[in-house]
Amino acid sequence: MATGEVGDMPDGQLYDTIGAGYTVTRRTEPRIAAQVWAALGDARTVLNVGAGTGSYEPADRDVTAVEPSALMRAQRPAGAAPCVAAVAESLPFADQAFDAAMAFATLHHWRDPIAGLREMRRVARLVVVFTHDTSDAGWLHRFWLTRDYLPEAGTLVAGRPSLEELAGAIGARAEPVPIPWDCADGFFEAYWRRPDAYLDENVRRGVSVWARVGPEAEQRAVRGLRDDLASGRWAERNRELAGLDAAELGLRLLIV
Repeated sequence: MATGEVGDMPDGQLYDTIGAGYTVTRRTEPRIAAQVWAALGDARTVLNVGAGTGSYEPADRDVTAVEPSALMRAQRPAGAAPCVAAVAESLPFADQAFDAAMAFATLHHWRDPIAGLREMRRVARLVVVFTHDTSDAGWLHRFWLTRDYLPEAGTLVAGRPSLEELAGAIGARAEPVPIPWDCADGFFEAYWRRPDAYLDENVRRGVSVWARVGPEAEQRAVRGLRDDLASGRWAERNRELAGLDAAELGLRLLIV
């Protein structure tokens, strides 16, 4: 597979390709979930857009899920919220059909994220979105993995709307989301204090970034990290991380 081919896929096709075994490393992180659920306020009916396997869906509310990938829908556990096959940009629901609409770590896959956000705003009075702030030129340097080993990640956001543009499209405010050092959900930044995890292929298979940058970039990054861990260079360059319980890595909640 050439670099860029996976990255050009729509969300559903991407996860039909890479989503097998997604639940091995991707699960709800309780501390982040608490922040998301607090942002949902008193909403009783919740639409989860780009819902995947169902992580972060609040169990005490009436949830409806939307997920375009058949493979991801098939991995939703028994008893999970009902799931509709649809995309964010064209939600098959009436105006203001839900108290709230949420989306978690999915916005970066949408063909037209602003259109998707406006659709969420159309069908719900409250919108809560977990996403990344890649607005400033130095965002790649916030995280050692992109700074030192995988700068190709920058190509994945080139030309995409900034956080300010996304927030402005729906009148949202942005709230920082600190990532705990022992984060249970294995998304891209989750192992910022546990670098050995990125050497595990199962961990990488649960994160779309690795597939989207292509195998050459992935293997080069893994080799470089493995060598630096063995030599002690990683520990020397990142010694300030050892005493941190949580890190600010540009993760945000957009809240309307």
